[in-house]
Amino acid sequence: MSEMNQTWVLRQRPVGDIKEGDLELVETPLEPLKDGEVRAKTVYLSLDPTNRIWMSDVDAYLPPVGIGDAMRGGGLAVVVESKHDGFQQGDVVNTGLGTWTMYPTLQGEGLAKLPILPGVPLTAYMGPLGATGMTAYFGLMDIGKPKAGETVVVSAAAGAVGSMVGQIAKIQGCRAVGIAGSDDKCKWLTETAGFDAAINYKTEDVGAALDKHCPDGIDVNFENVGGQIMDEVIARLNDFSRMPLCGLISTYNATGPVPGPYNFSNLLMRRTLVKGFIVIDYFPRFPEGIQQMAQWLMEGKLKFETDVAKGFENAPASLSRLFEGKNLGKLVVECSPPPA
Repeated sequence: MSEMNQTWVLRQRPVGDIKEGDLELVETPLEPLKDGEVRAKTVYLSLDPTNRIWMSDVDAYLPPVGIGDAMRGGGLAVVVESKHDGFQQGDVVNTGLGTWTMYPTLQGEGLAKLPILPGVPLTAYMGPLGATGMTAYFGLMDIGKPKAGETVVVSAAAGAVGSMVGQIAKIQGCRAVGIAGSDDKCKWLTETAGFDAAINYKTEDVGAALDKHCPDGIDVNFENVGGQIMDEVIARLNDFSRMPLCGLISTYNATGPVPGPYNFSNLLMRRTLVKGFIVIDYFPRFPEGIQQMAQWLMEGKLKFETDVAKGFENAPASLSRLFEGKNLGKLVVECSPPPA
């Protein structure tokens, strides 16, 4: 191949919001493939709140991206060249925990072709059948342990994970209440995703709205946001409630210490189980989760939205939309045309 490769490289650690100059798009010549390697062309790049964590020099579940190193992230790609017997041109693969690069070079050993289901769009493998779907499934089912008749509250409910959490809760026979940041998102949650109620935290008194929509208290709080919204939920938890702690997106751009819950003691009084988790903890069980989510998807029990930004060159600017609450569903960058 004679084409040049493009890669987003971390040049400096962001202070607060991601700004121009934090990441730089660099071009390098493509190196010849070695035996056992596969070269793919990125179709979709996954944009997730955890991208911002990786850019910070903090003690997290993975080491931070080094200054001068390629930005970390996952995506879907189409094989364009192969020196591995198990792959040929046109195969679709998940790049896993890779980098923001247009032409990733992947080791064929351990790489799997995407099992394309009939009638299922490729974007589903970035949403309900991808890491975000697994986050929702295992976080709710393994930690939240929802029971029929219980009330499940999820923050960032119109996002890729939150929207799946509420729908899985409904499948389990629960009352699902979502918290989101616009009337349009709340309308989508109740009219399309099947939530029982949705709260616009920007225009409503969240505490009063929770009292209205959760008259029997809250049994499961799937937490994605943190901050004041989490405080309001904690105040209304039932005895022996469960709190899968998936994310704290309201704090990721903070430039100083972040206050903890003012009513932390209520977790003790209610004997609430609070457990943080990262989806890679469940990687060995992904086949189980994908099988179940695929079944629900094929049965029409799961609705999902994909918010598609165009152009690999626009990845950093598009990532900022997550923290501005501008996305509905899974946010991805379309870097090249998807295969027919």
